[in-house]
Amino acid sequence: TVVLDGRFWGDLKTALRSYSSFLKGTSKTVIQKEAEFDITYNDTVTNDNQTIYAFNHTVSRNKTEGVRVSVDVLPVGLESPFLFVVRQKQAVLSFQVPLILRGLYQRKYPYSHVGRTLCQPPTRAISEMQYFFVDVSTLSSLGTHYQLRVSRVDSFTLHTDKKFSFTASPSQPQYFKYNFPDGVDTVIVKVNSEMTFPCSVMSIQDIQCPVYDLDNNVAFIGMYQTMTKKGAITVQRKDFPSNSFYVVVVVKTEDEACGGPLRFYPLRPDELFDAGNRSKVLDVVVSPAINSEVYVMGMLFCLGIFLSFYLLTFLMACLDNRRYAHSLSVSLLYPSHPCVSFSPPHAGKTPASPYEYGSFGLIHLPRTLDSVGRSRAESLSSVEEDDYDTLADIDSDKNIVRTKKFLYVSDLSRKDKRVLSKKYQIYFWNIATIAVFYALPVVQLVITYQTVVNVTGNQDICYYNFLCAHPLGALSAFNNILSNVGYVLLGLLFLLIVLKRDIVHNRAMFRNDLNALECGIPKHFGLFYAMGTALMMEGLLSACYHVCPNYTNFQFDTSFMYMIAGLCMLKLYQKRHPDINASAYTAYACLAGVIFFSVLGVVFGKGNMVFWIVFSVIHILATLLLSIQLYYMGRWRLDSGIMRRIVNVIYTDCIRQCTGPMYVDRMVLLVMGNIGNWSLAAYGLIARPNDFASYLLAIAICNLLLYFAFYIIMKLRSGERIQCLALVCILFTAVVWGFALFFFFQGLSTWQKTPAESREHNRECIVLSFFDDHDIWHFLSSIAMFGSFLVLLTMDDDLDTVQRDKIYAF
Repeated sequence: TVVLDGRFWGDLKTALRSYSSFLKGTSKTVIQKEAEFDITYNDTVTNDNQTIYAFNHTVSRNKTEGVRVSVDVLPVGLESPFLFVVRQKQAVLSFQVPLILRGLYQRKYPYSHVGRTLCQPPTRAISEMQYFFVDVSTLSSLGTHYQLRVSRVDSFTLHTDKKFSFTASPSQPQYFKYNFPDGVDTVIVKVNSEMTFPCSVMSIQDIQCPVYDLDNNVAFIGMYQTMTKKGAITVQRKDFPSNSFYVVVVVKTEDEACGGPLRFYPLRPDELFDAGNRSKVLDVVVSPAINSEVYVMGMLFCLGIFLSFYLLTFLMACLDNRRYAHSLSVSLLYPSHPCVSFSPPHAGKTPASPYEYGSFGLIHLPRTLDSVGRSRAESLSSVEEDDYDTLADIDSDKNIVRTKKFLYVSDLSRKDKRVLSKKYQIYFWNIATIAVFYALPVVQLVITYQTVVNVTGNQDICYYNFLCAHPLGALSAFNNILSNVGYVLLGLLFLLIVLKRDIVHNRAMFRNDLNALECGIPKHFGLFYAMGTALMMEGLLSACYHVCPNYTNFQFDTSFMYMIAGLCMLKLYQKRHPDINASAYTAYACLAGVIFFSVLGVVFGKGNMVFWIVFSVIHILATLLLSIQLYYMGRWRLDSGIMRRIVNVIYTDCIRQCTGPMYVDRMVLLVMGNIGNWSLAAYGLIARPNDFASYLLAIAICNLLLYFAFYIIMKLRSGERIQCLALVCILFTAVVWGFALFFFFQGLSTWQKTPAESREHNRECIVLSFFDDHDIWHFLSSIAMFGSFLVLLTMDDDLDTVQRDKIYAF
């Protein structure tokens, strides 16, 4: 039993009485007219009559002819709009005039001029006569005039590579039909306009009724994207069983979705807004996309470029093996030739050394095997625990060694090599573990993104270069994914090169080769393995990012860039300071903090002054703390007495006796580094760039370049030289980086803007009709990173025969 109150029954009776009076009113007078195309009918309708216009036309199976209904009325109130109902054989279209379209915050925009294209039902007969009726009615008791015109659309079917211009507005959307020609399986639909605003939407829909061609329903079906001046959607035959589709263009009621201004929120919710003139002139052209042969050529081109590096490396390895075999035979015949040494220019008067300076450089003086063996024994015994009575003695010895005015590599490579090798191998295993745990959810997420795009048809989710986005399977932009294979292949090649060097070094150590034991920069390959792994992961995660590029997953593309920059700086520092380099746990914890700030900046940094102040303060403090750590080689403490020690240093070195810094070279580097980082912090605080992830990456790259330049300058200043292979790598890498950055700054899309604004930057493919500018950036940057790694690997090969106590640590 349901108990209903009296108010419900009263409302129900009132509604039935109103509907009954409507039926009686409509049954009084029904005016039916035989109507013709391209004739304007000026009539009046009230609640006492209903007018029905009957049209007929011939529909052919091989020819599609569009029919468009246009209605004009005088502005009337919302209480008594006209209702137009178009009844067809297999479809019904209804709309009211004035047409009320809603914007954000339920704003209402009335349109008194409405034009709609009728959906054309398919026919199996060669030719068929079809009828349709236009019913006009209203509940207004006052006679209101209207104009009705039904016309044929001769250019309803689009033709391949033929541009067609038209005009659309929010109440007068347009759509056209396109049939796939024989032999064409994929086409690109391009819509262009000289006008940025009003904002519009282009949609691709299947041939079925109804066609969703209004701002409030265009997203219900098919593929769609917002646009200002450019729009492009790649369409595949397999997605449309009828081998044809509709191209729908709708002008939106507001421009906010395209980055335009938003009008003031109305104080009264029922207030009507005059939208003004929102007509837009556009043109559409449908062009065939690339065929399978271009896909194959693109893949072969990509693989050919990077496999050529494998071939070149193989040839150089063969030559190197021949040279190594020859040098090994010489060393077996003449075992009295150990490593040699030289003294840097700043070391004062020429010491007793097997090298002397001549007019053309260094002159070799013989050194006995006994002296080398004795120095090795002394070096190894210097870190034995038995040499010290207490832990305080060990700490005191570190202070004595690391605070010398001139440090040599032998001073900072006193720890057991086996312990250090295991320490630096942790870099590789840690980054491999991080890669697995990071990559698996990333792959899962981007697959979900691509599925959402394919299911919903919303092309605004992903920021592709739509003019050069070639689909393959479920992927929307296969070319942007394929171009990342260079990072993976070259990262793997670098790992193989490092592995070869590691094997050769271990064999030399096993033979007790004095060059390997006592000469050159200490060989620790753990960081090199980590760098190669990071390069491979950069390729994988960049490919994942390009499955659906947008601001929420941009960190996938940058996380391992931070890793690479950090590992390169650590490797540069480790070369001359192997004993005091950061542990893997500390390094990765710091890099995790960088990525954490990257995420915070992307989410909260846009225009947030508080965030930028906090970040700038942390940036400057971190720079100062790192500078102190590097200047004093870790021989300082952050405790309660730090301020007293700072005051003492200022008093003794600046007030009581003005003296220069003890470590001039280090001071120069750190001053330059602080100037650069403080400048970047000030720029961030003032400009507050929207792309925080790229800003953070710029900080890392600037610091890496600064340290690398300092390293090269100090190397040359110390009397060392750069061998031919390393010099070729440096020059080659610098040139490739220059070209790579040129293509990077082309900016084919940007998620800092709306999807419609981003599409204004889209451009056509430039290589093989398959790769765009950003793909070329992928190619060149992967080669440049590989070259940069080779520079780090080979730049100190000239020291392989120089004794470590003569190699300057800077």
